[in-house]
Formats: sequence, structure tokens, C-alpha cells
Amino acid sequence: MIGWWAGKTRQFWRHLTGRLSAAEQTELIGWLTPAQLELFGSMHRADQRHGLDVVHTLRRGGHSERDLLLAGLLHDCGKGTDVGLWHRVGWSLTERYGRRVGDVLLRLPGFAAAVATIADHPRRSAQLALAAGCSPRTAQLILHQAEGPAEDELGRALRLADQAN
Repeated sequence: MIGWWAGKTRQFWRHLTGRLSAAEQTELIGWLTPAQLELFGSMHRADQRHGLDVVHTLRRGGHSERDLLLAGLLHDCGKGTDVGLWHRVGWSLTERYGRRVGDVLLRLPGFAAAVATIADHPRRSAQLALAAGCSPRTAQLILHQAEGPAEDELGRALRLADQAN
């Protein structure tokens, strides 16, 4: 597995430079419903890129289950567009180094709301996916994206693809 700092540096760079190609946008039109496409379009560009990268990783791993692919694509939609790059960096540092880092960050302007959004994003993402016509299975995969049961093959695949991207 790639080192933590290397992975986070890659994510940082992708946040700044990630784009969707015209071919990827056309492909999405081909397999998403209008409501799902609208939900995807409401996501931050970095989360769109990340979702597509997760889907590509899942497909390379031999997965073609629609519920899983939709979960991979939309699992971060609940973050919205107000969670910025530095909020994400702060969240990652808190995950890595503990609550003391988080306590300092919560004192910075705008961080408390962003941290609350990031913490709640699996639940919110699952709700938004259901509202966009995704199946209950897709919503369950999204809801348990970080801690899904180890015996759940699709949940494990989503978690590993998310971590790889």
C-alpha cells in the first residue's frame, strides 16, 4: 500500500488539477439517470474526479455491479461544495495524528462547519443517493463506506478503491 504522506500528496495534487474529460462526461450521460447526473454535477470537481477514479479502480478489479459503481461515483456527494482543500487537509491530519490536531483546527474560522460536514458526509451522501433514485443497496454501501463489514465483498471493494484513490 502506498505510504500515507505519498497518498495524501497525490490527493492534494488531484484536488488542484483534477478534471473530467469529454469522454468521461459522455460516458456518465450513458449510464446515469438524469437525477443521478444532476447529483454528480452538484459535487465539487475534486470529488467528481475522485468518484470517477474509484469507479475506474473498481472496474479494473473486475467489478461491474451497478450498485457498487454508483456508490463509488457518489460516495462523497454529501460533502457539498463548501468543504475546501484546507478543510480536507485538516481532516486528514486529524485522522492521522489525533484529536489534538482537530481541536486546534476547530478554532479556525470556517473549520467547525466543514469538519461537521465531512464527519456527516456518509449519511448525507446515502440520503442524496436515495433521493436521486439509487437503490437501497447503493445507499448502504455509501453509508458504511469507511467501516463496512469485512465479510461484505462489495463494501470491502468500495473501501479499498476509495483508499487507493
